[in-house]
Amino acid sequence: MKSFNIHRAYSIARKEVMHILRDPFTLSLALGLPVMLVTFFGYAIDFEVKDINLAVSDRDNGPSSRRLKEIFAASGYFRLVETGQAGPVEMLDSNRASAALFIEPDFSKKIKGGSRVMAQFVLDGSDNSKAAAVMGYLPGIRRAAQIRMAATPPRERLSAETRFLYNPELNSRWFTVPGLAAIIIGLLAILLTALTVAREWENGSMELLLSTPVRPFEIIAGKLAPYGILVLAGVSFVYLVSRLVFGVPFAGSHLLFLAACLLFITAALSQGLLISVLTRQQQVAMQFSMISGLLPSMLLSGFIFPVESMPAFFQYLTMLLPPRWFMAAARGITLKGADLGELAVPFLALGLLSAGMLALAIKKFKTDLE
Repeated sequence: MKSFNIHRAYSIARKEVMHILRDPFTLSLALGLPVMLVTFFGYAIDFEVKDINLAVSDRDNGPSSRRLKEIFAASGYFRLVETGQAGPVEMLDSNRASAALFIEPDFSKKIKGGSRVMAQFVLDGSDNSKAAAVMGYLPGIRRAAQIRMAATPPRERLSAETRFLYNPELNSRWFTVPGLAAIIIGLLAILLTALTVAREWENGSMELLLSTPVRPFEIIAGKLAPYGILVLAGVSFVYLVSRLVFGVPFAGSHLLFLAACLLFITAALSQGLLISVLTRQQQVAMQFSMISGLLPSMLLSGFIFPVESMPAFFQYLTMLLPPRWFMAAARGITLKGADLGELAVPFLALGLLSAGMLALAIKKFKTDLE
């Protein structure tokens, strides 16, 4: 049995590089997708809810009620809107306001006299994610109102202060941009690999390759290596943009992050190879790649929805998906500065899944060639 010949694998890789340079679709996908994702998630998507239209029904019009409205406006989250002839409820019904504030009569008089006062805050609950974010703003506004409007600020025996570690300002870009590496690897590596190998089957050129002295494993290595480098370049682009443009900190080890990327790239390339062997058609391979690459990376990796909040079945299902473990490793290294000991479980799972996927793809590829 002939041993692995690196020169033959290099010849296959050089042939693949020439094909990539001549293929505008592959080049535009490899170069354009990272730019599009960074622009979309970095600028367009923001989990912070701001400029909330707040309709106010002020039946007091005293100094304290005006101060309360100023507190809402100064928070940076709310924008006071004039109700005009319509009341706050009508403003909510017509979507001209997302929240309403009702201030009772004699509000200022009761505060001055030290009596208990009430202000009702009504929120549009048709968008539960937006409502949950707005509800998180209210405790801080309530505390500010108690301090600024009370004649004598309330004395508390117990003072509780909340601090957010790793992302003090709760900047959504610090949360989303580092996770884009999983989306780029999970989609680009699978899609490009599946298309290129399926194209060989579809055009009949795979049989020509087999008639040469090149062995199956050398074909695999030569074909996967250029796409692995291309995907790694896309991840490097995301890293540079996150650091230089969005100011996302990097608290961990670059070598550890590179190791996680290489493990995940291996799993994704192997998955693309397996899809191409099973389908042998570019159109079908593209459909399978989009479904198996984009959906797990986007929806089941913890990129947008926390894994802990998913039903038990999906929590167990994500354990079989490399994107879930890569996302945990990438965010842990980037934001928390976690070391290998703290990320032992994600790295072990990622290594086992990558090795298993690679072994399955090679076995299926060799079986189909024999």
